[in-house]
Amino acid sequence: MTTSYLPYDPQQQFLLPPALQEWLPEGHLAYFINDTVDLLDLSAFHARYAGGGPRNQPFHPSMMVKVLLYAYASGVFSSRKIARKLHEDVAFRVLGAGNFPRHRTICDFRALHLDELSALFVQVVRLARECGLVKLGTVAIDGTKVKASASRHKAMSYRRMVDAQAELKEQIAQLMERARQTDVAERDEPELDLPAEIERREDRLKVIQAARERLEARQREADRAKGRSEDDDRIPRDKDGKPKNKNGNRYKRDFGVPEDSAQENFTDPDSRIMKRAGGGFDQCYNGQTAVDAHAQIIVAAELTNCGSDAGNLGPMLTAVEAMTGQVPNVALADAGYRAESTFAQLAAHPTDLYVALGREGKDCAQLDTRTNPYTTAMRAKMRTPQARDAYRRRKAIVEAPNAWIKHVMGFRNFSMRGLRKAAAEWKLVCAALNLRRMGNLLAT
Repeated sequence: MTTSYLPYDPQQQFLLPPALQEWLPEGHLAYFINDTVDLLDLSAFHARYAGGGPRNQPFHPSMMVKVLLYAYASGVFSSRKIARKLHEDVAFRVLGAGNFPRHRTICDFRALHLDELSALFVQVVRLARECGLVKLGTVAIDGTKVKASASRHKAMSYRRMVDAQAELKEQIAQLMERARQTDVAERDEPELDLPAEIERREDRLKVIQAARERLEARQREADRAKGRSEDDDRIPRDKDGKPKNKNGNRYKRDFGVPEDSAQENFTDPDSRIMKRAGGGFDQCYNGQTAVDAHAQIIVAAELTNCGSDAGNLGPMLTAVEAMTGQVPNVALADAGYRAESTFAQLAAHPTDLYVALGREGKDCAQLDTRTNPYTTAMRAKMRTPQARDAYRRRKAIVEAPNAWIKHVMGFRNFSMRGLRKAAAEWKLVCAALNLRRMGNLLAT
């Protein structure tokens, strides 16, 4: 007796074209993103195409935004992969509604609408608040390192730049001398395209010179911030220009001269070498997030190219207020945000701050109470049972969304280069995570 199977005919033709929506289960994330984007204000996207006329027919911004948000929410970040998914994935086809933009079109749309895509994050946060998912009773702030679209092997130290410039200048001089030799002498040499060799080295010299100038400009700004001046002769001075000490201590470097180990990347100069959590170093950006404790919605997302979190607490609280129109009641942050200047700046802030002064909330062993009065006050505050109970929640509130971004959505490196573009992409990632989170919470 033969086995009876359910009907299977790969060549079966449909008598009537089916609706793609029938192929997605009810409550799918694509439906939620589709309905949510329809509620958002996309006038800024449309404004770029105003007056284009009937012949200029770009893809509809609403469709492009839906596809981009769903792609990031489902862990697809490459424009080539997004274009492929529009042909192969039912959810993408539902959102595309018969449109198949090429990967270059998707890439250009993302790059062209940086400000508009960043502004979508604000709208998503405010929509989450209207849905009751953001309470602003307690927020936790943390930073996470995300790899830049640049290899650390495409970076060069300041010392190596100086040496490489000297080597290239010597090579160019030698090639120029060879180019001036007589025709007879040139015929005796191995065949070599001298103009091309000279041009290649000159181009390399220009790239290194530009990187060296960027390093030196950054160092001059850092030295000025420390109170140094171009004519300080390496001698620490006070505001009146008098030497600060009589021991003869001097700065190790001239004003504006970087350390020999200072590095600059050629592919993404805005990125910086940062230490990875698992060990080692990479070209990275530092993604800052402020997460509301009620439903773990990211209410503020900023990006810096400084590996340290110190100095970001104030700007993150300002960003939360800008996103929501309200300051949180309580803010939690780990020891990376500890800084006397930060505590002094936020002394009158209405938010109740709980900032650890040591790893995992441990106390700091050494503290000069005379020069660090605000840090001393924070230490006394963090020793109270109320502070310990509040701070105990920090890790569960803020580190989970950072883990979702990297390990669930799979976003571990930026696709765009430059701080401004990477910051817009970071907000796009956080908006996508918020929509994914909202879809799950509102469906229950």
